[in-house]
Amino acid sequence: MIRLFATGGTIDVDHIAPDNSYCFERSFLPTMLEQSRCRAAVELQILFLKDSLNLTDADREAIVGACQDCEEERILVSHGTDSMAETARTLGAAGISKTIVLFGAAVPFIKPASDAGFNLGFALAAVQYLPAGVYVAMNGRFFPWNNVRKNRETGFFEKLQ
Repeated sequence: MIRLFATGGTIDVDHIAPDNSYCFERSFLPTMLEQSRCRAAVELQILFLKDSLNLTDADREAIVGACQDCEEERILVSHGTDSMAETARTLGAAGISKTIVLFGAAVPFIKPASDAGFNLGFALAAVQYLPAGVYVAMNGRFFPWNNVRKNRETGFFEKLQ
């Protein structure tokens, strides 16, 4: 069984408000799993649905606690890309001896050119085969928690060094 924690981010944006803030009504992850014909055993739990720029230390600690407390050894965390690397560092520093993979999307699932489905599928494959540790899986690449950053100019993740 794979635990999937939803925390929000662009992947689950329902619409963008006039003030350019993200609005969330529900998670699209169940639809994404169904549309992809996923046969892996995945248990979804929504922790919260927030723009990752608005995550607090308490939110990150809630993610850590959820990962520590769940019985599954393989965990996916859907997350906004803007602070994904920071949450990965928080999880990595916690020393949880499980395989934890964070993923998200640059384009909301509801948009035609979304990368959401690809990133979910890639993360789902990664969490089943990577050894214990914390990783970011985006755009066909994965990175360990202590060697990843989002390049704000390109919008892609890359190694720190």
